[in-house]
Amino acid sequence: MSRTVLVTGGAKGIGLATARAFVKNGDRVAVTYRSAPPSPDQSEGILAVPCDVTDGEQVEAAFAAVEAELGPVEVLVSNAGITADMLVLRMKDDDFDRVLDTNLTGGFRVAKRAVKTMMRARFGRIVFISSVVGSTGQAGQANYAASKSGLVGLSRSLAREFASRGITVNVVAPGPVATDLFDAVDDKHRAAIEQAVPLGRLGEADEVAATVVFLSSDLAGYITGAVVPVDGGLGMGAF
Repeated sequence: MSRTVLVTGGAKGIGLATARAFVKNGDRVAVTYRSAPPSPDQSEGILAVPCDVTDGEQVEAAFAAVEAELGPVEVLVSNAGITADMLVLRMKDDDFDRVLDTNLTGGFRVAKRAVKTMMRARFGRIVFISSVVGSTGQAGQANYAASKSGLVGLSRSLAREFASRGITVNVVAPGPVATDLFDAVDDKHRAAIEQAVPLGRLGEADEVAATVVFLSSDLAGYITGAVVPVDGGLGMGAF
């Protein structure tokens, strides 16, 4: 069954790979972007709408645009996120606040808007994209780790609140994934990261996307409040 899917932060990386996987699945797909839309050659069949998830008015406008073009959102993938890495002693309050506002509070904003129509339909799928860092921690990423860990508590609370309305809420927690972020990593550090992963390699964005698509399917209808790691074993058992 074709459904309307919205992926936040879908201009590149895991978000775009997820959107493309849903298109391949036959769904009607939209992505949000903050600065630049996905390139046309990578986003065929995808509706791109501007949205900064730290702004409630922009969130409302983005949902309205998607609803007008594709119909009510039935599957939400909350992927929009930023980093501002530095050691805590150098981290300013603003560095901490804006990462949480985007990664965690932004997820709350889009989920709150999505459930309004999901409740009426008595069906919905929400998937938050967290990170292995949310459970293991990482030096220099206190703000990012806190935001990604917070998504777990948020998702499980929503899962309990909306289960009776046929809405499932889950988390996917990727480990190190070969995206644009790693293109700038030198060979020495890349090798060290790969060696830390039990499977001995970086993940692929398509592997994360496949997990998200499954959690959004009818076959995953009895899964809610779960954290699914896609990390090559790096955070084994941490959640």
